[in-house]
Order: sequence, then C-alpha cells, then structure tokens
Amino acid sequence: MILEERDGSTILEVIVQPKSSRAAIVGVHGGALKLRVTSPPEKGAANRQCIEILSEALGLSKRDIELIQGSSSRRKRFRIAAPVEKVRKALEEVL
Repeated sequence: MILEERDGSTILEVIVQPKSSRAAIVGVHGGALKLRVTSPPEKGAANRQCIEILSEALGLSKRDIELIQGSSSRRKRFRIAAPVEKVRKALEEVL
C-alpha cells in the first residue's frame, strides 16, 4: 500500500467498490487500499462513507480526512491529518 507524506499529513490511495453488501476495508489491491461501501456512487454518498470507514479505522475525526482526488472515480486519494507511521500502524491492525 502506497502512503505518501506531505506537509505532516498522509496521502492514501484507495480503490472503492460501491453498492456492496457490507462496508469494510478488504485489503490492498494494485498498491491501493481497497474499501467496500454499501452506498451507491451518487451525490457523494460513497465518498462520505469512505471517510466514515477510514476515520473509524484510523481513530480520527471525519474532519481529519479529506478527499483530494477522484470524487467521481473508483480510485481516490485522501489527505489524512496524521503522520504516515500512525496511519500505517492503524491500517496494519485492521488488515
């Protein structure tokens, strides 16, 4: 999984599978974290659910996670207001 540090924050690449039967972090696919969300990819619902899943997994507030690229794509990039090592450790525990 590719994590990039930028200005004290972490950039995380995510692949999203919308309209799944359950929401979960399912592993790493193509160098990106793969998420399943139950929401459809309409009106930002899937993007909001991605932020909810990540905030719970990382132990951060939803406002600490920002979608910076890919709002209408399955491949997205999020800026996380936490150091790379904290994000890596939290994700390793989930995976």
